[in-house]
Amino acid sequence: MLRTEERNLIEELDLSFHPLTQKLWRDFEMLFGKHGACGGCWCMHWKLRGKEFTESAGDTARQMQKSIVDSKTVPGLLAYSEGYPIGWIAVEPRSAYPKLAHSRTLKPVDDQEVWSITCFFMEKKHRRKGITVELLKAAVDYVKAQGGKIVEGYPVDSKQDSPAPFVFTGTASAFKHAGFEEVARNSPTRPIFRYVIQ
Repeated sequence: MLRTEERNLIEELDLSFHPLTQKLWRDFEMLFGKHGACGGCWCMHWKLRGKEFTESAGDTARQMQKSIVDSKTVPGLLAYSEGYPIGWIAVEPRSAYPKLAHSRTLKPVDDQEVWSITCFFMEKKHRRKGITVELLKAAVDYVKAQGGKIVEGYPVDSKQDSPAPFVFTGTASAFKHAGFEEVARNSPTRPIFRYVIQ
């Protein structure tokens, strides 16, 4: 459960969540900043494999993500506080992420269709306030509205406190707080969590 201080913080922030569409692209750019979040990724890490990702970091990745949004595909949700974009969660059907298809650690649990949560990005001053949990809940609501039945995530479960760029897939504790359950673990620090929508 969220601690009382975190619950109060969340209420004060007056959060709202919106799918990333063409209309909100500028807000996405504002949140990600001129460096495109972590090392110019523009949240393309799971969509491009190996060399293709390394060679595309920066403006090419930004253009690729913009093309996805321009094609009316929603790659995730933005979190707003008082009208400003402060957070991001990437959520799409697992098939949208080629890198996942080739991961031994995060290989499919079964043959059910799942939506995958692959990434978070939070404005620096809004980190460690419980917003990730709220983004996870919003992602579940969004997937439910799209007719999805299972939402899956691939958090880091480490005893050490890691800097934000190393936990861009979220933390196991955040997933637990949002009602997800661990369903597989092929590596000591990389569990697979699921939320089954009733």
